[in-house]
Amino acid sequence: MRLRILCAVVLLALTAGSVSAQQKNATPPKQPAPAAAPAPAASSSSSTSLPVKRVVLYKSGVGYFEHIGRVHGDEQVHIDFTSAQLDDALASLTVLDLGGGKIADVNFNSTTPLDRQLGMLHLPQGQETTLFDFLNAVRGARIEARNGTGSVAGRILSVERKTRLMGDAPREEEVVSLVSDEGQIHEVQLTPSTSITLVEGDLRQDVGRYLSLLASARQQDLRRMTISDSGSGERELFVSYISEVPIWKTTYRLVLSSSATRKPILQGWAIVDNTVGEDWDNVELSLVAGAPHSFIQPLSQPLYGRRPVVPLSQNAEPTPQTHESAMSAGPGVLTGVVTDQNGAVIPDATVRASSDSGEVASAVTDSEGNYSLSGLVPGRYTIQISRSGFSTFQQSAVEISGVGQRLDATLSMGAASEEVLVAPMVISKQIAGIAPGAAGSGGEVGSGASLGRAGTPPPPPPAAQGQELGDLFEYKLTQPVTLKKNESALVPILQANVIAEKVSLWNASLGSPRPLRAVWLTNSSDDTLDGGNFTVLEDDTFAGEGLLDSMKPGERRLLSYATDLGVRVDSGQSNVPQQVTRVSITRGAMFLSREARLETTYTIRNDDTSARVLVIEHPMRTGWKLTDDTPKPEESSSDAYRFRLDVAPKKTATLLVREVSPEVTTVEISSITRDQVEFFVEQKSINPQVVQALAPILDQKDRIASLDAEIAKRDAEKTGIFDDQQRIRENLKALRDTPEEKALAARYTQQLSDQETRLETLKKEESDLNDKKQQAQDQLDKMIEQLALDVTL
Repeated sequence: MRLRILCAVVLLALTAGSVSAQQKNATPPKQPAPAAAPAPAASSSSSTSLPVKRVVLYKSGVGYFEHIGRVHGDEQVHIDFTSAQLDDALASLTVLDLGGGKIADVNFNSTTPLDRQLGMLHLPQGQETTLFDFLNAVRGARIEARNGTGSVAGRILSVERKTRLMGDAPREEEVVSLVSDEGQIHEVQLTPSTSITLVEGDLRQDVGRYLSLLASARQQDLRRMTISDSGSGERELFVSYISEVPIWKTTYRLVLSSSATRKPILQGWAIVDNTVGEDWDNVELSLVAGAPHSFIQPLSQPLYGRRPVVPLSQNAEPTPQTHESAMSAGPGVLTGVVTDQNGAVIPDATVRASSDSGEVASAVTDSEGNYSLSGLVPGRYTIQISRSGFSTFQQSAVEISGVGQRLDATLSMGAASEEVLVAPMVISKQIAGIAPGAAGSGGEVGSGASLGRAGTPPPPPPAAQGQELGDLFEYKLTQPVTLKKNESALVPILQANVIAEKVSLWNASLGSPRPLRAVWLTNSSDDTLDGGNFTVLEDDTFAGEGLLDSMKPGERRLLSYATDLGVRVDSGQSNVPQQVTRVSITRGAMFLSREARLETTYTIRNDDTSARVLVIEHPMRTGWKLTDDTPKPEESSSDAYRFRLDVAPKKTATLLVREVSPEVTTVEISSITRDQVEFFVEQKSINPQVVQALAPILDQKDRIASLDAEIAKRDAEKTGIFDDQQRIRENLKALRDTPEEKALAARYTQQLSDQETRLETLKKEESDLNDKKQQAQDQLDKMIEQLALDVTL
C-alpha cells in the first residue's frame, strides 16, 4: 500500500512539474539524459561486432577469450560485456592489428557509482522506500495533502506514527504535520485515499532524477567496449582477454558388464555455461583442469580518493578511562603428582625443567608426591623426573603458557632412564594397473573389445583431445561449439576403455556392517581425469553414483557407488600383554625390548550367490607396524592398509591383522642391584643367560660394598676418638697443681698418646682400603665396559 502511495506521489510530482513548465514556455524543454549511463565514446561511424573465435575455460572460474575479425581502413569494432566481466577484461586486454594498422583507443561506457549519485540528492536510498520515509527525508518542503474532499497546504513539520484507540483496540496511524502560511499546524492522516502534491519545482526535479537513476541501474549490466583501429586496406584484428565465468563441471558415466568379454567404458562430459555478453558461434572450445591464480580489481569504476576529516580543536576535561587486559601471558606454573606403577605416591623425586639453553627450574616432590615448578617463561620445555630406585620419566615439547598447567607422571621400577622408541609409519602408495591374470573370482570386468548388447560397435573416436599444460591439463574439443549467451551445454570430453575391477569396500568409519559396492579403477587412458561425479551403469541398468577425485594416467583408485547388501563384516580387537622379547647389553647399559601387541579380527559373511572380492581398510596407527605373519596388504593409503580377501558364495571368511608397537627400557649396569635382577627374573624379563652375565658384576659390586663398609667402620672409630680427645682436653684444663691431680693429668696424657697412635694406624688402614676400593672400582668399570650381550627371549 505504501509503495502505491509513493508511486502516486512521484507521478503527481512529475505531472505538476510538466504543467508548470508548459505555463512558463511555449514548448516543453528537453529532458537531460541520466548521468548514470553516458553513451560510449566513439566516432561518428558505427561499430561492428568482433566475433569470438576461441574460448578456454578454467576450473578457477575464469575464461580466456580470443576475438578475430577483419577490418577495413579506419574502423571501429565493439565487444559486449557484463558489468562483472569488464574489470577482468580491462586488466588483461590484448589488442593486435595483424596487418600493420594502429590501435587508436579503446572506450567503454563508464558510470559514476549509483550510490554516490543518489547521495547527492539527499533522498532515501533503501531498497524498500516507503511514503513515510520519503516525507521524513524532505521535511520542510512545501506540499499539498488532499484527503477526501478537503485539502491542506503547508510545509512538513514532522511525520509520526501514533497509536490511538478505536473502540477498545489500539490502532497505529501515520500522521504528517503541516505548518500553513498563516502559522496554523494541521495534522493529516496518511491513508490509502490520501494524495500528496509536491509544490516546489526543485524537489520535483530531484525526485525525477532519483527515479531515473534507479531505472538506469537496471540497464548498466551491458557494458560495450569500442576499439578504434586506423590503417589502410583490409587487415585482421586480434583481441584477447580473461573474464569471470562460471566454473565448468565434469560428470562421468562408467559402463560395466558382468561379461568377461566386454571391457568397461568410461565416458566424460563437461557442463559449460555462456554468461558473457556475446554469442559463441562455432568457437574453438578448450577446458583446462587447473587453477591459475586470478583476482578482480574494479578498474571500470571511477575511483575517488578518501580525504581525512579533521575536527575543530576543542578543550575538554579528561574523563575516566578503562584499560583492557594483557594480550601476552606472563610466567607459567607446572604442577603434578608423581606415583609408582601401583598408584602409590613417590616423595623426594627430583623434577627438572630444561630448555635449549639448559635447566631453568627444579623442584622436589613432597610427602604426597606433589610438585610445583613456577616462573616458567611461556615456551616448550623438556620435563625430567627421577628418583633413586626408579626409572627416569622424561617428556619433551611440553607447552607452557601463562596459566597453570598440570603434568602427572608414573615411575616404574628401575635405576635409569626409560625411553619409548616409536617405529616409523610406512606409507606405500601403489599406482599401477591390474596385471593380466591378477583378478580373482570378482576380478577385472571384461577384457574384450566391446561392451553392451551383442553386436554393439566399439567406442567412437574421442570428442576431445587431452594434453598436459605444465601443472594443468587441457581438454580441447575436436568440433566447434555454438552456444548462445545465457545458455548452457553438455559437451563430451572423454570416451575410453578402462580397467575396472568390481569389489566391495569396508571401513570401520562407515558405522555399518554392510560394505560399499566399488570398483578398483585404473585410468588406462592418456588423459587426466578431472574431479567430478560419476554414474555407474551395470548390464544396462543404473547401479549407483559416486564422486571421483582427479586422476592422472596410470593411477589406480577405489570408487564406491552403492551399498553391498549381500555381505556383512564384523570386527573385534584384543590386546596381548606386553613381554620382553629381547635383551641386549652394550656400553654399560642393558636394553629391555618389549612389544605391545594388538590383534584385530575381521569376520566376513557372504550371503549372496556370487563370490565377492572384499577390500578391508585397516587404519594405520602411529608407532605401530604389521607383524611378519600378517597378510600383506594389497596397497596402502596415507592412513590405512587395504587388505584384499576373496569370499566364496554363502561362506564365512576371516582376516587376522596383528600389529606391534616396540618399546625399549634402558637400565644402567653401574646402578643395577640384586633386588632388581630378582625382580626382572620374576617378571621373566631376563633369562639365566643374562643373570649369569651379570653375576660377576654383582659380585664385584659386593666387594666394593664390603670395602665401603670397612672404610665406614674406621671413619666411625676415628670420630669416636676425636670426641673422646675433646673430653680429655677439657678435663685437663680443669685439673689443679696437687699430687692427686698431677697423677690424673699424667694418666690423661698417656691416654691421648695411645689414641694418637691408634689414629695413625686407622689412617693407614683407611688409605689402604681406599686404594683397594679404587682398584675394585676400576676393575668394575672395565667389566661393565667390556660386557656385551644380545639375547632373544
